[in-house]
Amino acid sequence: MLREIRVNVGRTGALIPFAVMDPVVVGGVTVRQATLHNYEDIARKDLRVGDTVVVQRAGDVIPQVVAPLVQKRTGDEQPFPAPTACPVCATPIVQTEGEVVLRCPNRSCPAQTAQSIIHFATRGAMDIEGLGEKTVMRLFEHGLVRDVADIYALRVEDLLALDGFGPIAAQNLVAGIDASKAMPWPRLLTGLGIRHVGGITATALSQVVPSLDALLHAGADDLAGADGVGPVVAAAVAEYLAVDENRATLERLRAAGLTVAMEIDDTPPQDGPLTGYTVVVTGGLEGMSREEAKSAIVAAGGKSTDSVSRKTGFVVAGRDPGSKLEKAERAGVPVLDEAAFIAVVRGDVPPPSRG
Repeated sequence: MLREIRVNVGRTGALIPFAVMDPVVVGGVTVRQATLHNYEDIARKDLRVGDTVVVQRAGDVIPQVVAPLVQKRTGDEQPFPAPTACPVCATPIVQTEGEVVLRCPNRSCPAQTAQSIIHFATRGAMDIEGLGEKTVMRLFEHGLVRDVADIYALRVEDLLALDGFGPIAAQNLVAGIDASKAMPWPRLLTGLGIRHVGGITATALSQVVPSLDALLHAGADDLAGADGVGPVVAAAVAEYLAVDENRATLERLRAAGLTVAMEIDDTPPQDGPLTGYTVVVTGGLEGMSREEAKSAIVAAGGKSTDSVSRKTGFVVAGRDPGSKLEKAERAGVPVLDEAAFIAVVRGDVPPPSRG
């Protein structure tokens, strides 16, 4: 039974609902929580608190609520309306035209700040050993970190003042933080948590902004010139740079001694099933994240971009694909579902040809 619907606020302000349920075994794993994707999905499925629901593991990994069993309703079930304010900071939410996601626009929202620090330390970004979600939340709650630059001001004595932090753990964490200063520039770009900028996009961006100075002086037109970066990503980066607090954080990261420039890698891209193809991924995929799909494209020799154009070889469309799917269909660009995309990446079938 679906007991409760709760909301997480992500680092970009996205309000992400999830279901809290009675324990149920799905695919050999006991599940108590499951994704609900977004509020439009909740309304479309007519999910209500108190419903008996069907749960499956998407891609055999992520539990998701598929549908309610309407025939088991008693009349006590309660609809769950979309919130009008952020559940953390109470700021009125916004919804960008063409998107299904609701967002908290408050850049100072504590939930967004904490999640941005967690993201910065993850393996795909700065890979700071020992700085996981629980540790970040403790540091945040004690006022020791309020943005990502604060990480580099942490001292062993700061950590020893917290319950549960012994000398060895404190020294190891400070050493891990210090080691992260040498991470390549694209990893720092990824860690900043700019909307739409994951690892693959950060690497593409670094070709036109190969240093912090270049980033700070770049305009949207400069950024859009990167191979694999479209106007949506360029606008998101420009918006990030327009915030004084963000620019101040970048300068503090420079002062802390982080790598803020890169050596250009002239290694040619590897050949593979997608060599010569430019691919756009849109919508939510079931068996992999958007970044994993982009990585798979690059590993197969292709290029991953965020905008549909005449150069696009094909589009991979997942759940809630939005305007990119419509643009692809109007332009006659082939569209593949997730299963077909996987088959192409594996080399089981050739990529589609246009017209």
